[in-house]
Parts: sequence; C-alpha cells; structure tokens
Amino acid sequence: MEQFDLLVLGGGSGGIATANRAAMLGAKVAVVEDDRLGGTCVNRGCVPKKVMWYAASIAETLKFMAPGYGFDVTLKEFSWSRLVAKRDQYIERLNGLYENKLQTNNITLLNGLGHFIDANTVAVAGKHYSAKNILIAVGGEPLIPAVPGAELGITSDGFFELKQQPKKVCVVGSGYIGVELAGVLNALGSDVTMIARGSCVLRNFERSLSLQLMRQMQDDGIKFVVKQEVKQLQQQADKISVVCQPSSLQVVQAECCKHETAVDEGVVLEGFDTVIWAVGRKPNTTKLQLASAGLKADSRGFIEVDKFQQTHVPTIFAVGDVTPNIQLTPVAIAAGRRLAMRLYAGQKDLYLDYSNIPSVVFSHPALASVGLTARQAADQFGEENIKVYNSEFTPMIYAMTEHKVKTIMKIICTGTDEKVIGIHLLGHDVDEILQGFAVAMKMGATMQDLRNTVAIHPTSGEELVTL
Repeated sequence: MEQFDLLVLGGGSGGIATANRAAMLGAKVAVVEDDRLGGTCVNRGCVPKKVMWYAASIAETLKFMAPGYGFDVTLKEFSWSRLVAKRDQYIERLNGLYENKLQTNNITLLNGLGHFIDANTVAVAGKHYSAKNILIAVGGEPLIPAVPGAELGITSDGFFELKQQPKKVCVVGSGYIGVELAGVLNALGSDVTMIARGSCVLRNFERSLSLQLMRQMQDDGIKFVVKQEVKQLQQQADKISVVCQPSSLQVVQAECCKHETAVDEGVVLEGFDTVIWAVGRKPNTTKLQLASAGLKADSRGFIEVDKFQQTHVPTIFAVGDVTPNIQLTPVAIAAGRRLAMRLYAGQKDLYLDYSNIPSVVFSHPALASVGLTARQAADQFGEENIKVYNSEFTPMIYAMTEHKVKTIMKIICTGTDEKVIGIHLLGHDVDEILQGFAVAMKMGATMQDLRNTVAIHPTSGEELVTL
C-alpha cells in the first residue's frame, strides 16, 4: 500500500493549493479527483461565470453606452454557441495548467472517487492508500428541491452546459448565484423571470444596496415574482410551467419592487424554455464514508473544523465548501496554504482569520462588500455606537448616455475613533475598487485614515475618501 505525507480528497482550488504548497515544502503528496481538475470554480463556477459576465457587460456597453459616446454601432449578431465554445477551450487550458503544476511538484494524481477506510487510509478505484495527514476538500454541489417535476429544471452546473441560449428563462432563487445568472441571461437577450421566497434579492447583504440592485434589475427588464416558492414544475408540450405557492419564509419585508408580483395565493408561470434552480448548495460529503474514519457530518452535511482546519480526528483536516465557513474560492485557497505551512513549515500557530473577508456579487451592476452590514453592526455594538456614511451618485461614465445606473457607497464605523467595520458598494467598477479598501480595513483603518488619503479624481473610488 503506497504511503503519503498528505493525501488530498478533491482536486478543486482549495485542495490543489494545499497540495502544491505542501509538496513545495518537501511533503510527499497525492490528490484524489474523479472529475476535471480545478473544481467548481474553474469548471462550473467563478471562472466561466466571469467570462459570461464579461460578455454580458460588453452587450450592455454596445447597447447603452456606445451611442452616447458617438459610436454608430449596428450589432449583426451574437453567437452564444461561439462564446461557449471559446469559454470551454479556455477552461480546458486551465485544467491542463493545473495538471502540469501537480506534475512539476511531483504530486501523484489518483483518478477516481475516494472514500475512507480508516483515519489514515483512503480507497480509490479499488486500491488503498495511506497518509499521515488527510485533507477533505471535495467541495459542494447545487441543491435541487424535492418538488414534483424538479428534474425538468437545471442547476448552475446545467447552465454552463447550455449550448444554445434559452429564449425564456425562469430563475428560482434570489441569492448571488440566481442574481448573477439572471443578469447574464438578461443582458445577452433572454426573457428572464426570477422567483424569490422573500421580498428582495440578496437578503443577507446590506439592505439598501440589495433594494437598489433589484430596482435596477427591474429597470433592465427582469421580471420578479416575490414572496413565492415553487410547488411544482410541469411539462407542457416543449415548454415548462412553474407552479408557485405563498412563501413560508419569514423575513423583514420592505418596499423594494416597483413592478413586483406578490400575492397571497399561488401563481402559475408558463412558457419557459429553461428553469434554473439557484436555491443553494450542499457539501459533497455523502460518499466519503466518514464514519469509517471516525467522522460525522452535521445535519446539513458539513464537517466541523477548528480554526486550524482540523476535524476532531487529529490526522484529518477540511477546507472549502465542505466546512460551514465562508464558501469562496480565495478563502479555501488561503486556508489550505496556511494549513500546509503549519504542517510542513513549522508555523504551528498559523491559521486563516475569517473576519473581514471581501466578496463581490457579479450582478449588473456589481455589488462588493466587506465587513458588517449596518444591521449586524447595530446588533453587535449597539445602534448608538455606530455611524453610517452614505453616498449615492451617478458615475461620470454615464454622463454621455441616456441609460443611467446609480452607484451607492456605504461605510459603517464604530467607536470614538470611527474604526471602519463595513464597506458596501454597488455600481460600476466596484468589484475592482473594493480590494484596496479591504486591505485598509483589515489593517484597522479609521474614517480619518480614509480622509487623510488624497482622492484620485475623477473616479468613483474617490467617494470613499471624501465622505
């Protein structure tokens, strides 16, 4: 039986980052993967999603921006199939780069689905392999609700398998995945309806930004059915009907929809080419045979870890979407690399600080966020101990156009020194703006520190240092 210092279950971003760092530090490493290397992010997530978002942004530029800047543009056609073919070729190149990196670092790639035999042994394709340490990094997969006809819909995985653009689409779910896919499809010309259990999209984000994003999505042509949940999907000839019922979700309601469909009774929506389930994700832990290693997942399928990514079995660790921590690719990579440094570089106290992690929803426009929302800050510090700075404006890029998209910037502070504990942005280029400000916030910046920084003019980012 071949033995390793570290055996990684899962060839996604977190697993590969950990494996490469450990191997570069001298460990003998194997990676177990039964699919393409790169995991969800590279194959069915952030990378192909960003390609589609770029395409959608170009479509919006041609439609809304170009005429205002003097360009007489006639769009002859848009080819979904050509875009998808080029996107998939790019992903294939990335798969190859991941494999080459493993080879460069002398990492053994074991093709197959791995499961535990005991706390130090894993079976892959009928063979057993042992390791001093084992990392679980098998990621997650989209949820499909248990309703009649659910198989008629597709998930985000299915979205990236579409070879032709659907003409009329229903997106079920109002979290970041649903919002991103709906925005892409709408900008590229599909007729899009979204179904939300609550009254607004992105209900866990800063409320005022979520409300404005939903208004903009409506202005851009997306239709919303709110406070409803899907009861059933039905096949009608070559189309799909969506049968809804009033939502059981109890949330704080707010007036956010100018054209919302919100009724006390169920509704039936008809004539869809495609229905996309965007109702959440679950960890891929069911096939690991965790009990054989002395492990047990929680009621949602997650594996609990301490701040060092260690499970209650000392030789087994977990990173990424199999843990109940923040589910972002850079988080899994950062946690995995720190784990490798702790195990193989002698940095015994090294771990990832999960506070103040920035994130971006690639909506139209994008929403960027780091730290506490105003509600969270009030709950943690008391309403009287926080101060919120707001700015709403139309960026200069829209000065020449009829199509106007508002930007909102919000900074949440606490204490007499007004330490910045939350930054929330919605609008053009905010995905790029936030990164540097997230560094400042992580370092403990105060509002005065921001004001002491000379603004770059004219930019949208200068608003954050002139509030």
